Amino acid sequence: MAFDKDFKPVLRFLVVSDIHYAEDPECAERKRMSLALKTAYELSEKEDYSKLDALYVVGDFTKNGSEEQMLLFKSTLDEYIKDETEVTLSLASHEFFHDGEEKALENFKKIFAMEPDTHKVINGYHFISVTSTNGCHFDEAKQAWVAAELKKAVADDPKRPIFFFQHPHIMGTVYGSANWGEDELTAILMNYPQIIDFSGHSHAPINDPRSIHQQHFTCLGTGTLSYFELDEFDKVYGTIPPNEENAAQMLIVEADADMRVRIYPYDLITSNFFPKTWKIDTAWDVDSFLYTDARYKTTVSPYFEEGAKIVISDKKEDGFKVTFDQAKYDGDYVNDYNVIIKDGNGVTVRNSTVWSEYYFYNMPETISVSFEGLEKGREYTVNVHANSFWKTRTKQPLISEKIAL
Repeated sequence: MAFDKDFKPVLRFLVVSDIHYAEDPECAERKRMSLALKTAYELSEKEDYSKLDALYVVGDFTKNGSEEQMLLFKSTLDEYIKDETEVTLSLASHEFFHDGEEKALENFKKIFAMEPDTHKVINGYHFISVTSTNGCHFDEAKQAWVAAELKKAVADDPKRPIFFFQHPHIMGTVYGSANWGEDELTAILMNYPQIIDFSGHSHAPINDPRSIHQQHFTCLGTGTLSYFELDEFDKVYGTIPPNEENAAQMLIVEADADMRVRIYPYDLITSNFFPKTWKIDTAWDVDSFLYTDARYKTTVSPYFEEGAKIVISDKKEDGFKVTFDQAKYDGDYVNDYNVIIKDGNGVTVRNSTVWSEYYFYNMPETISVSFEGLEKGREYTVNVHANSFWKTRTKQPLISEKIAL
């Protein structure tokens, strides 16, 4: 999948966040940021509209905000950014770790020669970016600035999308906002359905269908170039999944002369567009929104294909390893699995939840989980249920043969 060839953009920009540059020039994050810029230009140059008009970095571009890390990030921009591309960065909590907020802002202005809060017009579209304060908060002064700038933008054209950027998610919107959201701007932003909001902070994957959310306005998560974290708390390994460091995702955004917008999630690890394109044709019209909570009202369930199986291995006195084939969910990914161990009486003795690893472009064909602490001399069966993002589960679980310990 690639850019929509029937869509004729007059604007294209790249959005990244949570890059976490360390002071090591060879850090993985620097290599990924360099690749993000090279890739965005290469993809753009193949199109009829060949420009990359802007880069927006939505906070946490450094690991702790030291001057050395900022200078290293600036060196990457100097090496790859072309004259055609307007660059805008905002700061957030990680930029304030090393020397505090005041010193971080001083270094930022000196190194990047830009303000932390900006309102720009690029190819007729308004872009508003705001830096948080006191970590990831927005005080009254920030709120007042945001309100004033939005008023100016909408006065220009009430139907034209307004691209808005801040580091923490807006609470209760995209996936990741339950644990990594803030609500200080909500009452202001909700008056402007034209807003297309980009936020990070959570490290949640951008190919999750919940990473776009529409209610009062449009929100998108911007992922990470460092490591994944997810916003569910029932998994056997916590919120940070195995192989979390294999994370490098970005958004490429296009807009056309008719004020329509297309957003393309891209995986830098495998150099592939994810098989999703977010479409916003009338940002100002809430009744036209496609990505609302109505998506949760579905009866479509995941299913295991005929021939799917469970394999038991690494058997020990008190446990074993379970490996099972991934389920299918028409039109999307499976979110996670409940792996349930039942004894000979059908009583549940273990109930574990694991992700499908949908956040990797190359999802594994099987998922494994190990169990221990079971009683020797008893028989067990394994039941696997697949769950969608929309709270539906397989009508029939995958069930193993009896396992004797």
